[in-house]
Amino acid sequence: MSTIDADTFWDGVHAARPPAGDPRPNVRLTESVTGLPPGDALDLGCGDGGDALWLAHQGWRVTAVDVSAVAVDRLTGLARSRALGHRITAARHDLGESFPQGTFDLICAHYLHTPFDLDRATVLRTAAHALRGGGRLLVVDHGSTAPWSWDQDPDVRYPTPQEVAAGIGLDPATWTVERAATTRRTATGPGGRTAEVTDHVLIIRRTA
Repeated sequence: MSTIDADTFWDGVHAARPPAGDPRPNVRLTESVTGLPPGDALDLGCGDGGDALWLAHQGWRVTAVDVSAVAVDRLTGLARSRALGHRITAARHDLGESFPQGTFDLICAHYLHTPFDLDRATVLRTAAHALRGGGRLLVVDHGSTAPWSWDQDPDVRYPTPQEVAAGIGLDPATWTVERAATTRRTATGPGGRTAEVTDHVLIIRRTA
């Protein structure tokens, strides 16, 4: 990776594409959260904001964070335009340096991959400790590389959900792995291009 920093890189990624007028939620979020009573949610790496907007529509109060100020500003505007400004607070955080304050009933980390140094295990461990009793941490990772991904490294290896859980290193007396699964789906990329991709899904619940 060059000497460019993370916020400049991700600002460039978002600025290079037009704002998403109707960003869609990740399917692993909707299948995992539908039916849960709404509460306080934290969206780590909110990107275009589809997850945060969907959660807000379901009645959740959402704190949405991203390293990119472009992404945060766009989501703030979308939330206001949809009369959801009272349910969504978007803020810039470099998760390697800062973590949002508060406790949450749901914390989501979808595709929290980056070409920059990031101690993901520490970030996810911090997230688990920010859960209230009964709260859930949903981690969805790439298990394959989509043709349109910014990262086309042929040598990249994606850890399994079980490996991610082991790396977080949580006390099983306090946190329980509810789901650790590898699933496949047809994804749609830029210009309507489709491809079959693999998702690694991990759900951890705070039981005490």
